[in-house]
Amino acid sequence: MDTTTTNSSSDLQFTQIAWVVKDIKATERIFRETMGISNFSEAEIIRLAEFEGTHYGEPSDAESLVAMAYTGETFIELIQPLSGRSIFQDYLDKNPAGGVHHLAYSIPVAKLEKIISEMAQKGFQVITSVNHPIAKIVFFDTSKDIGVFTEIMGITKEGEKAVQMMKSGNT
Repeated sequence: MDTTTTNSSSDLQFTQIAWVVKDIKATERIFRETMGISNFSEAEIIRLAEFEGTHYGEPSDAESLVAMAYTGETFIELIQPLSGRSIFQDYLDKNPAGGVHHLAYSIPVAKLEKIISEMAQKGFQVITSVNHPIAKIVFFDTSKDIGVFTEIMGITKEGEKAVQMMKSGNT
């Protein structure tokens, strides 16, 4: 096994895989019928402007329909862009059928700035950010390197409670 030393935090935990889709209900049905995942939350509209969302450094007016489910220890997220400028709509514009958009890792929010700095040192700048009460979220464009975007979620104390509720099925 080839091992290399990296300058990245070992505190990151793989948390989520997310699909950008053109029809969230049809995608939920496929997950339910083919993989037995039937515990998706009720889809809700997320308005990035309500969470100081950005798109390439500019305020974002995007709205997306989002549904989530846990299977094992993995959080599955389905995102259907509805309006506005976002990396999700950008993706759907380039990939009309949709697909895996990003992988997400979580870390305590107090350590998020360190990760942002480490990613910047490696040439990855924040392209989208969201300041949600349960997590401060940043996205990096790693798609040219690994085929998908990378999301880092700085989980707040409120977020830790929300994650436990989602895992137990109490969304």
